Amino acid sequence: MAWACVPGTTWAQVLADSATSNLRFSQRLEESLNQSQIDSAPVFLWGDHIRSQTDADTLVQGNAEMRKPGTVIKADQLRYVAPTDQAFATGNVRINRNGNVFEGPSLELRVEAFEGVFESPSYQFLQNGAHGSAARAEFIDESHTTVRHASYTTCKRKPGPDWLPDWVLKATDIEFDADQEVGVAHGAHLLFKNVPILPVPAISFPLTDARKSGFMPPTMGLGNVNGTEVSVPYYWNIAPNRDATLTPTVMTARGVDWGSEFRYLEPRYNGVLRANVMAADKLRDADRWGVSLNQTGQLSAGSQDIGYVLSANRVSDNDYWSDFSSNTALTSRTLANNLQLTWGHSGYAATGRLLRWQTLQSSSSVITPPYDLTQLNVVRNQINDRGFDWSLQMDMSRFDSDVRLTQQPNAHRLYGLVQLSRPFVAPEGFVTPKLQVHSTAYQFDTVAQTGEASANSTVPTFSLDAGLVFERDATWQGHEVVQTLEPRLFYVRTPFRDQAYLPNYDTAAIDFNFASIFTENAYVGHDKIADNNLVTLGLTTRLLDAQSGAQLARFGVAQRYRFEDQRVTLTTGQPSALTGWSDVMLGAGLNLSPQWSVDSTVQYNPLTDQSSRATVGARFTPAPYRVLNAAYRFQRDASEQMDVSWQWPISDLWGEKDQAEGSGRGLGEGRYYSVGRLNYSMIDRRLVDTLLGVEYDAGCWLARMVIGRVQTSTNSSISSVKFELEFVGFTRLGVSPLNTLKSNISRYQNLRESSSAPSRFGNYE
Repeated sequence: MAWACVPGTTWAQVLADSATSNLRFSQRLEESLNQSQIDSAPVFLWGDHIRSQTDADTLVQGNAEMRKPGTVIKADQLRYVAPTDQAFATGNVRINRNGNVFEGPSLELRVEAFEGVFESPSYQFLQNGAHGSAARAEFIDESHTTVRHASYTTCKRKPGPDWLPDWVLKATDIEFDADQEVGVAHGAHLLFKNVPILPVPAISFPLTDARKSGFMPPTMGLGNVNGTEVSVPYYWNIAPNRDATLTPTVMTARGVDWGSEFRYLEPRYNGVLRANVMAADKLRDADRWGVSLNQTGQLSAGSQDIGYVLSANRVSDNDYWSDFSSNTALTSRTLANNLQLTWGHSGYAATGRLLRWQTLQSSSSVITPPYDLTQLNVVRNQINDRGFDWSLQMDMSRFDSDVRLTQQPNAHRLYGLVQLSRPFVAPEGFVTPKLQVHSTAYQFDTVAQTGEASANSTVPTFSLDAGLVFERDATWQGHEVVQTLEPRLFYVRTPFRDQAYLPNYDTAAIDFNFASIFTENAYVGHDKIADNNLVTLGLTTRLLDAQSGAQLARFGVAQRYRFEDQRVTLTTGQPSALTGWSDVMLGAGLNLSPQWSVDSTVQYNPLTDQSSRATVGARFTPAPYRVLNAAYRFQRDASEQMDVSWQWPISDLWGEKDQAEGSGRGLGEGRYYSVGRLNYSMIDRRLVDTLLGVEYDAGCWLARMVIGRVQTSTNSSISSVKFELEFVGFTRLGVSPLNTLKSNISRYQNLRESSSAPSRFGNYE
């Protein structure tokens, strides 16, 4: 074996330079080298036989190899001309440039500029594992390569001379741009299972997961209302912090819907603007449109900043929410238009808000519209002021709505809340006495049903919250655990103040659960303050892992005892809580293993020996890409539902073993997955929401098909079919159901998730 070091250097010089240079210790190799390091690095040549002329050329024959930072060339014969930095290689030539490999019979290359020609090469890229072959490869520079009469695929080559990739792109030429991380094919057509499916004069495709401008794959869908839908989105990568997508959609039953989305991320604000316009909807004989804007940011106000949230949602007509259900931002019958400003400094906080609603009414179903709101809220709070916590809140609000539907006058409201507490906290427990005073005043636009043009109310509240924490070491199923015992007592006293004459603009009952059972007021909002004279007793025990502190199990019970009947209700004649014991709240949560999780809450009435409400949920995740969720929800005389969702490999049924490719790569090619969600109403004895689908992972391509049905009213529903072919590392065809699967199946995992770019040392030679 012969060695050589060129150009114009000797081994003695190389060793001397190494001895005198400042070596720096590093635990990892640098992913990239700066230009000065590349320029100063020598070229190494070796092989079976070497003939060399100083400052001229070097000929290497037999197992020839040339090395320079980032570049390795191997061949049967290699000639290197130092003055022009040119390499000529023949016979089994292989070049590895930062992990990208080209192989073929002959190569001419200016090494430093990486400019030259490779005849009849095959190639493979490190970034996405794509490979192919060409009649000729032209290296323009280190970032740009053009291949002529080429093929391109991400399907892994399998042994055998008759192997054909499941999909392949064939083109007259393909331009690879490493700087923009895109490929552009001219005179191209896509073959799937050796059948042409996408002939295009020119097409661009990503080489990585980076964003790029261009047409996105067309999507297709079927629906029972809009008919067949075909969309051809165009993505515009405006800047690193801005992009836009224009999506024309042809609906055979309606017309053309022009959809657009603009996203922006500026130093002091960011947001998303969406708009859809359809001229002359054939089903409604009208122009249809919808607009949605969501933006958050900060405004300068002297030395302080004011944060703001802007949300605007408007549509053309009352039927838009049901006709265009795929526009998820505009599928509610009450659309909020909100501007909120917030400011805070040294314990002070102020919030200003403008809220306007667009209520979509229909002739068959009239709903009570929410109130438009103009609000200013100011809070001053202080923690640990000589041991006390206190706060003062003032709120001025204006409420406007259609009085014919709300059945109460519009009004101005002034609200105040003062709170003072003295927490006593120790490792073994806590005691917190607290005093609150609520005061409300109204000025009505018209005389109320009581005959008054104004009203006011002041309600004091005293509460005492106390609890203890006991711990003991224990063992459970051979594991060391810490068991806690946490008794808690909560007393609240709010005297009765007649509030039947007061309106109700923003008050609603709090759901009775483990969180609300330890609160002073049974209502949320400022119009009604429930009278209370009650005590709540609770007991919780937990099992904690002794090493990590993770909660393995939780069991709790709580019950109220009311000393007086509650007399304040939201509406006249509404039943209220009576003297005596309340329903019992029972709760349990189990995390006995990383695979199993169970959480349940039951509201039990000991007088009737029946449960009033119950929620039981369980999740089973034994391994990646396997999840089963189940939930039971019951509310007496109201609803009873079972909800089941899942993602599971169907191949498990015949005992196929996993071939996990790593995170975000699925369980191996050739596997089918079942996905779905079933929401069943036991009272109505029918499925409310249905989602059934199957996914297939072929390695270099994926197929997904999902059938969905959503009940929009008692007698109507919307059905859809979504099918997608994903050619991994290239493009997608069809309507993607991924967002639907993620929103309906908790812990759903995409079979292909984006990952970090591979290191150049991943294919190092």
